[in-house]
Amino acid sequence: MREIKLSEMLRTIEREARFTASLTGRPSFDPRVMEAMEQVPRDSFVLPEMIDHAFENGPLPIGQGQTISQPYIVALMTDLLEPQSTQTILEIGTGSGYQAAILAQLVQQVYSLEIIPPLAVEAADLLFRLGYANIEVKTSDGHSGWPEHAPYDGIIITAAATHLPQALIDQLRPGGRLVIPVGLPYMSQELLLVEKDLRGKLHTRDVLEVIFVPMTDGIHARTNNH
Repeated sequence: MREIKLSEMLRTIEREARFTASLTGRPSFDPRVMEAMEQVPRDSFVLPEMIDHAFENGPLPIGQGQTISQPYIVALMTDLLEPQSTQTILEIGTGSGYQAAILAQLVQQVYSLEIIPPLAVEAADLLFRLGYANIEVKTSDGHSGWPEHAPYDGIIITAAATHLPQALIDQLRPGGRLVIPVGLPYMSQELLLVEKDLRGKLHTRDVLEVIFVPMTDGIHARTNNH
């Protein structure tokens, strides 16, 4: 039954990619991304009572008022980064650790920031138990990034910002890519692909209309509904 549900999840991602191709410019995703989506055990990253729904194409609660992102969005955002095996990626918003695990299949190193301490601890423990040795998780406000390990080849943000945080732009390597939803809280936002050319100039493209909850500071809890 698990294999059937996994296969259906992958087919759904492929259908969604074709359906949104006129907006994203991507009628299909890199086979490496799809392989990672197949290999990472999504059902390990949801609550026990949610396992039967783990492979459905929608967000699910993971505790602390947070959610695991829907598979299609995870695949799309990963594909937009165009991850390569020698790269280092920064993730803002660890959540359950699922997005980090997908990236870990594709790049050399993932650094992930989570603002909610219990989630950061739980995700780090789970990723360690599952054998992901190339992911480091820290509890921190994502607006400031993680300068100690910069510059990054790619940066992915899983909550909506009202603007592009300057610290993250500064920590993106020339030639790097950043994927972020930008817009007002709890309203329709734009998923943006930001590319920094070799001269340091930014090129930004609207990819898809999405709804994410706000990227927050340490005072408020961040979630990943969309």
